[in-house]
Amino acid sequence: MSIMITILTALVALEFVYIFYLETLQTTSEATSRVFNMSVETLKNANISTLFKNQGVYNLMIAVGLVFGLIVGSKELVGFLLFSIIVVAVYGGLTSQISIIWKQGGLAIVTFILLLVL
Repeated sequence: MSIMITILTALVALEFVYIFYLETLQTTSEATSRVFNMSVETLKNANISTLFKNQGVYNLMIAVGLVFGLIVGSKELVGFLLFSIIVVAVYGGLTSQISIIWKQGGLAIVTFILLLVL
């Protein structure tokens, strides 16, 4: 993989570590409230909090998978995970807020396209 793909993939992984941090470790914070456009009171709901924390662990595992793919040099693994991120971002955009496509999927889209072309 090119150095550009490696750097962009690492940035996508870092983005997903940040999402994990917000969803799992800072579930009821103002930052999480702002990023996910939900009130702190809603985030304090036990069911919502549990769902966020579970979702956060999934996001962390995506980041771990991307880093693992970089370490072992697997273009296929990195490509699969980037494509998965794009699918989830499009689904989120269509079912929740259209901006999710660009917020969560934008960098993954650019990286995936470059991975296919370079």
